[in-house]
Amino acid sequence: MKKNRTMIIIFLTPAMICYLLVFLYPSIRTTIMSFFAVESVSDPISTWSFNGLENYRTLFNTAIFRQSMRNIASIWLVGGIGVMVTALFFAVSLTNGMKFSKFFRSVIYLPNVVSAIAMGTMWINYVYNSSYGLLHDIFATLGMTTLSETLWTGPDKLFWSMLVAYSFGMVGYHMLIFMASIEQIPKDYMEAAQIEGANVFQRFFHITLPFLRGCFRTNIVMWTVFTVAFFVWGQLFSPVNLSNATVAPMNYMYEIVFGSSASTTTVRDSGAGAAVGVIMMIIVIIAFSATNLIVKNDDVEL
Repeated sequence: MKKNRTMIIIFLTPAMICYLLVFLYPSIRTTIMSFFAVESVSDPISTWSFNGLENYRTLFNTAIFRQSMRNIASIWLVGGIGVMVTALFFAVSLTNGMKFSKFFRSVIYLPNVVSAIAMGTMWINYVYNSSYGLLHDIFATLGMTTLSETLWTGPDKLFWSMLVAYSFGMVGYHMLIFMASIEQIPKDYMEAAQIEGANVFQRFFHITLPFLRGCFRTNIVMWTVFTVAFFVWGQLFSPVNLSNATVAPMNYMYEIVFGSSASTTTVRDSGAGAAVGVIMMIIVIIAFSATNLIVKNDDVEL
């Protein structure tokens, strides 16, 4: 027993050290920093000036930060519904004996293999371009001249264009999670339902969906994490300066921590940037706790 305890300690020690250094220490330091006035993340602690909740007040009194929160709320709700419905549709279709299901599974998942930068560049230059993009060619072929000449990356449509492109790349990831859960459903339930004369929709709503409760919990939490970490797509669709249409909290945090704006001289405020990180962490914790309360463990047992 003592020998086993020693081996467990030896194998766990490297993982615990990495956890403490890479996750726990930065999280604690960021949380503490959010209550101080700090100009640079590299400033020594001795130069920090305590200001209580002032960083949080400053954030919520800043119009562009409030807009960034509205943007990720729209991404989470509208994009989440679209992604989950589409992913579930593909997952159910590809697990019902469809021909060439492995090929379609690979094709749908492919955008997750391609980097976000490459995907965003493809959408901006080859899908949304109003002169030779895919949408231009499709609408021109159909005789819809106005739509074919629409500037899809214009200020009034930029957010929704970005959301569609981002959601397109996320469907495959959540589809695989749904598929893994669907394949774990006992075949006896489906066979019994077919014998009783249940149609496709009845089997879906009365058998498949109830067994996917735990899967929905996982997908909602993961979608929340991805939404909170939304950054690259906002930078791609507004590469020079922060834009109200594409800004997310992570973009704003990068702006105030590193002063990256090309339009004005940005005053760096790492304390406020740390507060943004804490707010995002709280959002993930709330989403995780809420989904665990809504979907109990006894709801997902097979």
